[in-house]
Amino acid sequence: MTDLLHYKDFPEGMVIPFGTYHLSREEVIEYAREWDPQPMHLDEEAAKRSVLGGLAASGWQSSAILIRLAVDGYANKSAAMASNSMEEVKWLKPVYAGETLTGRGTVLSRRISSKRPEMGILKMKFELFNMEGELKVEITGVQFMGVRHP
Repeated sequence: MTDLLHYKDFPEGMVIPFGTYHLSREEVIEYAREWDPQPMHLDEEAAKRSVLGGLAASGWQSSAILIRLAVDGYANKSAAMASNSMEEVKWLKPVYAGETLTGRGTVLSRRISSKRPEMGILKMKFELFNMEGELKVEITGVQFMGVRHP
């Protein structure tokens, strides 16, 4: 499809806003039951007594929400090819049940693959915020992006 965004459409320094996502109490508990069954993710009273201070999503769930926002925000509208790494993941503040979240991506650097000239390599920073602007999650990683050749 020629209407997709390609490597040239992602200059260094570009900030890509993502949409929003409301995280329900039920989603936090459901995810925790399946993937991270710790008391601070499963039980509101235990969560209040924990270091998190309230029912909060697993860091892995928070990361998955951020990646979903990125996919909806730009990856599915582009010639994204895959990723081979997430270099750093930071869970900076708890993501609480009931919060509405938003994200953004920033192109930190970019280059064309020397072995595969049809592929651009973008180093990206992905950030997840609550509606008060508090940074909750930060992920730095690689995004392969198709290069459009004339």
